[in-house]
Amino acid sequence: MIYNVAVPYIKELSALNVLRYITFRTAAAFVTSLAIALIIGPVIIKKLKIGRAKQPIRDDGPASHKTKGGTPTMGGAIILLACIAGTILWSDLKNVFIWMVLFVTFGCGLIGFSDDYLKVMRRHSKGLPGRYKFWLQVFVALVFFASIQILAPSEFSMKLMFPFLKNACLDLGWWYALLAIFIVVGASNAVNLTDGLDGLAIGPTIMVTGCLGIMAYLAGHAVFAKYLQIYYVPGAGELAIFCGALVGASVGFLWFNAPPAEIFMGDTGALAIGGALGSISTITKNEIVLAIAGGLFVVETLSVIIQVASFKLRGKRVFLMAPIHHHFEKKGWQEPKIVIRFWIISVVFILCSLLTLKIR
Repeated sequence: MIYNVAVPYIKELSALNVLRYITFRTAAAFVTSLAIALIIGPVIIKKLKIGRAKQPIRDDGPASHKTKGGTPTMGGAIILLACIAGTILWSDLKNVFIWMVLFVTFGCGLIGFSDDYLKVMRRHSKGLPGRYKFWLQVFVALVFFASIQILAPSEFSMKLMFPFLKNACLDLGWWYALLAIFIVVGASNAVNLTDGLDGLAIGPTIMVTGCLGIMAYLAGHAVFAKYLQIYYVPGAGELAIFCGALVGASVGFLWFNAPPAEIFMGDTGALAIGGALGSISTITKNEIVLAIAGGLFVVETLSVIIQVASFKLRGKRVFLMAPIHHHFEKKGWQEPKIVIRFWIISVVFILCSLLTLKIR
């Protein structure tokens, strides 16, 4: 918004020329969203405590979680409000990609809020039925894909890019629609599965979002894209501003979510963050890069799939409890140790994803 208002006056006021730079506006979005999150965080936590929006604890969960019963949930509202505000303030509002990613973020966040609200009202760990949640996510992803096709058909590609090879791609045609929906829905649920310990999901979120922000900036810059031999997507650079806002909002949330957490992210934040990451990777043609950078999210999701498949086929469990972070809790690992070690693993995945820029 600030950019759109200032553009007509840039020639008259040279100081405003700095707004032309995506890097400056990304940094500004980060600082703005961080400040907003730190300001509204205590207010939202207080309101949720008064409203008794406490996180229901699973009966079959680790014993250490029993002490968390009084912690409020739906903290993802802090992330959503701060991220959306920072993005709208500093991005080019004429950019269709910004609005589409905001739509997915808000849409998935609304689904997550409905789930959290039902859990709180029922005082039970089961909220919105899984099938309803899944099909609502599919609907959001489908609207996202259809809107991109209508509003930005020339900028958007149906190709799947392979980051380890030069100019290697697979043209999927309309089959890409299924892949795009799978990525958005899959990423949304993957982050949600990872959100089980204080600070566990938000740490990798900051790292993966920062990585995708770099990729978005490079994909939207014709010179850099050509030099690095990555797919050029006109207008995608503006998504770096959204990523900057999301990182800032996430860092602000981490201030309150660090062990012992004052508030939980809940599905409100987890589904929104995952949907945002999935939509950004789809637009910038970094679908495989997201799978690498978000390797921790992938591992957490696979642990659940393996656990369920093994129990149904063999009647035996592979892990003491799934997702896999609960397995290590059951083995006696302390929560902070699990979180820090998983963060380290996430850093390794991020570095591997950034290496794809040089490998190709």
